[in-house]
Amino acid sequence: MTGPIHFDDRYDEPDQLRDQLRRILRHRVLIALGILLGVFGGLALAQQRAHTYTATSEVLVRSTFDQFGAVGVSADNQVSMTTEQQIAGSAAVALRAVRALGRPDGQANDYAARVRVTNPQKSQVLRFEFTAAGPERSARGANAFAEAYLADRKSRSQATVLRATQALDQQIAVLNQQLANDTAPAKTAAQSQLYTLQKRVLDIKSRDIDAGDVVRRAVAPALPVGPGMRTLLGLGLVCGLLLGIVLAWVRSSLDNRIRSVGEVQGALGAPVLGILPDEGRPGGALLTVGRTEGLRAEAYRALAFRVRQVAGSDGPGQVLVVAPRHSDIAEEVAANLAAALADEGGEVLLMDAAPDTSDLAARLPLMPYEAPTLEEAFLPAGSVLVDADVTGRFAFSSGGGSAPRTRVIGSADRDRRLPGDSDTTTVVVAGPFLTDADALAVAQRVDGVLVVAGLDGTRRDDLRQVEELIGCAGARLLGAVLDAGRPRRRLRGLRRRPKYRPVSHAGASAMELPVQDNTLTVSRR
Repeated sequence: MTGPIHFDDRYDEPDQLRDQLRRILRHRVLIALGILLGVFGGLALAQQRAHTYTATSEVLVRSTFDQFGAVGVSADNQVSMTTEQQIAGSAAVALRAVRALGRPDGQANDYAARVRVTNPQKSQVLRFEFTAAGPERSARGANAFAEAYLADRKSRSQATVLRATQALDQQIAVLNQQLANDTAPAKTAAQSQLYTLQKRVLDIKSRDIDAGDVVRRAVAPALPVGPGMRTLLGLGLVCGLLLGIVLAWVRSSLDNRIRSVGEVQGALGAPVLGILPDEGRPGGALLTVGRTEGLRAEAYRALAFRVRQVAGSDGPGQVLVVAPRHSDIAEEVAANLAAALADEGGEVLLMDAAPDTSDLAARLPLMPYEAPTLEEAFLPAGSVLVDADVTGRFAFSSGGGSAPRTRVIGSADRDRRLPGDSDTTTVVVAGPFLTDADALAVAQRVDGVLVVAGLDGTRRDDLRQVEELIGCAGARLLGAVLDAGRPRRRLRGLRRRPKYRPVSHAGASAMELPVQDNTLTVSRR
């Protein structure tokens, strides 16, 4: 017996990164959808930013830290810019700004949210950036906040001056009262103290309490805020591409259908013996080998060669062709495999083990019944030849002439071979392996099982379950056939086919499949 066949295709790459990339690129629709979402998002953002403008004004803050008695303190340390930055963005300053703009007091919070106050590093400058729906409105808002901050800071300085002078005025009033009642020696000391306090009050009131200066007035901006249309479109394109790749990756991770030879081999644990290409068949003809020429017919001939190679020197013997859930795929593969095996020379019998739900007999070009010759002695009772242009002989039998199909084959029948002599290659087709209990029983009586899987249609979990059941039953799994010509195609196996009924009209050649014993009988005129 020869070693296992490793069927290779364009998906079989040792590089896992390339394989993952191919999985992602299969979902091009999701990638395109992500790109469209990104582009539309960029357009929406550009449309929104097109009506938003930001104007900037700057204020130089004067030092007022202990301005009434600071000695030996540098100007840089006489003001806390962090504190002033917080005050500039406070609700009190926003209230002054909305009043200066003639707006209601209730809009103070809204205006406070639209202004941004920053302090350039190592400077005593406050920068006001105000955002509005128009260029003129943004300039007026930035200037209003700068002036409102200066007015607020000046009012705080005036309040400090008032508090300081009020305390000194009270002391001066007390000294004046003492001077009116004291004697001459005491008046001299009181007058000196009174002079000092009056000088202090004069110094306080004579100091400049201006909060600062506007060093840059805001002007109406010519362009809206943020990046331009091209930048936003490019950014949206990149973000959309990333979104599409993520969606495609998630979809490929959740996708359970087989997409390549490697996935079939990994799920089934057996080699892929053939790949059937997508080739249109006019009229839905079942039989390809011997009747038409093309890539699909050549693929069936290559499949027959590999089946013989895997089976060994004794020949394929009895081969069961099954699909996990849709039996019509298996019917086509079984019929063409039988024709291809017969074309290599030899006697081949195609047996339908599930005639109740199969229309295989109606789809095959059966020849009119004639009395069997000595060369046709290999045919079991009730079988008929198939009209296929092949070198060898190709016959068809329904149910194998065995017990009624209405019962499941029991344990006593498992060791009994199906009809056919040792020189005959028997290709058996059964119902869906995972839904037909008899298919597993038939698998125990044949020499090997060939599983048919549809590209982009068969689930990996189904193949794993098939491999597990075949292993538990002690059957031999030869390999798999990958049909690449049925992507997402509605299969006829999804609907139950009607049972065959005898042909009632007399005088014509007829073929009937009784429902009771499912033995193929051929009557002729």
